[in-house]
Amino acid sequence: MKTILATTYAVNPYKGSEDAMGWNYVMQIARFNKVIALTRENNQSDIERFMRDNPSEHYANVSFLYFDLPYWMRFWKKGGRGALLYFYLWQMGAPGFIKKTGIDFDIAHNLNFHNDWTPTFLWRLGRPLVWGPVGHHPAIPANFVMKHYSLKDLLIDRLRWLVKQTFWKTGIFLHLSGKRSSKVLCMNSGANKVLNLDQHKVITINSVCSEDHHIEKLSSDKFTALFVGRFVPLKGADVAIEAFARFYHALSAQQQKTVEFVLIGKGPSEEVLRGLIERHKLEGAVRIIHWMDRSELQNYYRKSSVFLFPSHEGAGMVVPEAMSYSMPVLAFDNIGPGEFINDSCGIKVPYSTYDKSVDDFSEAMHLLYTDTAFLKKLSEGAKACYKARFTWEKRGELLNDIYQGI
Repeated sequence: MKTILATTYAVNPYKGSEDAMGWNYVMQIARFNKVIALTRENNQSDIERFMRDNPSEHYANVSFLYFDLPYWMRFWKKGGRGALLYFYLWQMGAPGFIKKTGIDFDIAHNLNFHNDWTPTFLWRLGRPLVWGPVGHHPAIPANFVMKHYSLKDLLIDRLRWLVKQTFWKTGIFLHLSGKRSSKVLCMNSGANKVLNLDQHKVITINSVCSEDHHIEKLSSDKFTALFVGRFVPLKGADVAIEAFARFYHALSAQQQKTVEFVLIGKGPSEEVLRGLIERHKLEGAVRIIHWMDRSELQNYYRKSSVFLFPSHEGAGMVVPEAMSYSMPVLAFDNIGPGEFINDSCGIKVPYSTYDKSVDDFSEAMHLLYTDTAFLKKLSEGAKACYKARFTWEKRGELLNDIYQGI
């Protein structure tokens, strides 16, 4: 059994997304090794309360350290505003804090909240280093941004892309992060390419997994398409609504009563999405629901037929979750959700013109709506794919193999 020092900037068992990922990674490391997890001070009360209220045998292998920069170095950070800059500064300060504690460990693992343009500084500790999963988001195709969104949205995305390219080309610390790491876990093939890593160090794994709730699907008399995600151009909810509109209006009046589309989320693009629903006269068939309690969200997963997720991102944390509920996934053939699925568990749509891509998603929905045997096959394949690749238990076994191989 080795001792792993894991820096987990975001870890909270009561939250989702990165925070939930951080917590689950720590617990999976603790199945096979001791883990010292370094996180922010604002996570301490929730972590201690959860561990007190939810006993686990794995806690014997876990200890937490809490670190933050002085207030005068972070007073400007408000929620998500300034989060990436503070993450960068937090990482710079973490090695000094770790050295002062005098803790002993075998391997350092810079664990979560990572993208491919912010470095790790744990190489300063002089121990074997695992870095990642390191994420990569490609630029959103311009024709998809400009179809329904503004020039401002396109400029923001391209400015972000320019910043990333600057770090890739000139970031000394980013270069050192790859050079000094023993292993680099890349969320997708894009991260490997832009970081120009030594291939013997690279392990390409999706960053996300999902818990198997062992819950059976609910029977429903409707064919329900589901989207879960923030309402921003990156997520492609506009493509989903356009595709559902074409699918819906190609049905007979009687068939239209048997289908629906539910979008669960919130974000600055909501007004655009509601405008599309109104324009296509979908008010009776499409619902937008803001974020809800976890148990209520489970019911939507259980009773939905397909997961419609034409996101342009390089991750897609909700995709494994959807597959855990036996839902086939309809996604772009990209380095994000497109690398999570295959022909056994979903349908991938190639990038084309905006209208052609919308048509392709619409046809995929129509195929699954009319061919119930094919829908059942993909549903079973989604569950099988989830069990083979996306359970937290599988991820824990993989991490242990990596640590033991160092």
